[in-house]
Amino acid sequence: MSIEKTLALALQQSLRELYNIDIPADAGLIQPTRKEFEGDLTIVVFPYVKLARKAPDMVAKEIGDKLCASVDFISGYNVVKGYLNLSIADSFWNEQLHAHFRDTAYGQAERLEEAPILIEYSSPNTNKPLHLGHIRNNLLGHSVSQILIACGHPVVQVNLVNDRGIHICKSMVAWLRYGNGETPESSGMKGDHLVGKYYVVFDQHYKEEQKELIEKGLSEDEAAQQASIMLEAREMLRKWEAGDETVRKLWQQMNQWVYAGFDATYNRLGIRFDKTYYESETYLLGKALVQEGLDKGVFYRHEDGSVRVNLTDEGLDEKVLLRKDGTSVYMTQDLGTAQLRYGEFQPQKMIYVVGNEQNYHFDVLKLVLGKKLEKEFGNSIYHLSYGMVELPSGKMKSREGTVVDADDLMDDMVQEAKNGTEALGKFDFPEDEAAALYEMIGLGALKYFILKVDPTKNILFNPAESIDFNGNTAPFIQYTHARIRSLLRKADGQEIDINGPIAENCELGTEEKQLIKTLYRYPQVVLAAGDNYSPALIANYIYDLAKQFNHFYQETPIFKEEDAAKRQLRLQISQWTATTIRNGMKLLGIDVPDKM
Repeated sequence: MSIEKTLALALQQSLRELYNIDIPADAGLIQPTRKEFEGDLTIVVFPYVKLARKAPDMVAKEIGDKLCASVDFISGYNVVKGYLNLSIADSFWNEQLHAHFRDTAYGQAERLEEAPILIEYSSPNTNKPLHLGHIRNNLLGHSVSQILIACGHPVVQVNLVNDRGIHICKSMVAWLRYGNGETPESSGMKGDHLVGKYYVVFDQHYKEEQKELIEKGLSEDEAAQQASIMLEAREMLRKWEAGDETVRKLWQQMNQWVYAGFDATYNRLGIRFDKTYYESETYLLGKALVQEGLDKGVFYRHEDGSVRVNLTDEGLDEKVLLRKDGTSVYMTQDLGTAQLRYGEFQPQKMIYVVGNEQNYHFDVLKLVLGKKLEKEFGNSIYHLSYGMVELPSGKMKSREGTVVDADDLMDDMVQEAKNGTEALGKFDFPEDEAAALYEMIGLGALKYFILKVDPTKNILFNPAESIDFNGNTAPFIQYTHARIRSLLRKADGQEIDINGPIAENCELGTEEKQLIKTLYRYPQVVLAAGDNYSPALIANYIYDLAKQFNHFYQETPIFKEEDAAKRQLRLQISQWTATTIRNGMKLLGIDVPDKM
């Protein structure tokens, strides 16, 4: 039980005995004491003043006396204008240090016996390689999954590949027209990059055709509809849904090229899934649900032949569920996929990690499943909406070829790491170790820069800023971890045993106590990150911890300390800090080196 919960229960009992007030035990009412005041934890007594019928300072004093008498780890208190500031005995912090500094799983809760949480992320289209926007999606989904697992929840990580639709047909048409049989092997390109190349080629020729048609007197809308290359793509989609053997064979070939490319990118990012779904295998389930809605009268067939749902009573509008030609839309397959997943896993919650441009889509999905089709699992859907990633040059557009490919970006980040570390002149490693270190630093910098930002906010990605060894960056944290591991290796070399208990009379200095207090908070930060689906809480906590340790290291000598007990204490704090940094960064998908 945390110190806050223990105090909350003691406060509840004190209020009952002092004032005959019976309130729930709320650990949230107990806060860290502000730095300008003496104490460790603060209780705001104003909520109890009216019921106690006494002045705030008197209520605080009486509660303080009661808590000091009933809670053995409270060493004293002071009152400042109705705020009760409690001081926690050094013995308590020493006990926490000795209990946790060797715990390699520190911050990991016991697994709960409950239905799983299913989390979908990545969800790429098979007409292009993963890009910077996908990187945020993948990093956020993976990190939230790891945080939920650390909180004890069973988690199922799934991917949904959008492997059918007009987008892949565009790449297929362009490849047939202009590819001359080009393959990943013949071109030397990753398969996803090759298919993405022809998506861009399609758009280039589509624009040329539209321009020619407009010059012949057609309107922009007419030109967009009548361009032969677009008509060919639409016809290819119709043939695909009809099961045309030739179209399906080409579709399978080009998708396999893409999957091989995706797998290489996922592996480098450290991403894995428990199961991958394919839209081509789920959209028919969605069509069946659309038919169910028609049969129930909650959907209707529009005069143009499309199937729609009217959500105006819910503050939305009409949503197309099937096109007039009978082909499905994204909503169709999402309906089917949700039902399929619920049947397979019976999850307590289904989290979709998707950008905020799809907020409307998920509002509709929840309403259609939960309210219109009366599917219980519709109410378990949660859209983890996140902001966009932009570059100094502006937004990215896949069809125009202005995206930043994930593979290229990772290569650039590793090169940035190499340049940055070599400029410092402190890195002397064999070539293979250096390459592995640059990879760790470069990808760590990328992941941390993205994950340290609240998911709901947009990000302006700056590679140079992300690799700074002195800022709120992964390289700074990684260097701090390596520094601590160096200290511990030095202690081992000097045969200093850090594992014994600290002497009871070993007084904690200010820096030591503050660092132990920060380390003690880590499991609570993990739980808060899980409750809020926010890796940013972990990232910024770890940065603050690393910054605090570096200050501790500068102000509190370790090997120059003559008192063996104090030296041991500081080494134990160092080891606990290194473990917490490693565990926290692991939740972000970031490795930390033992040497830098």
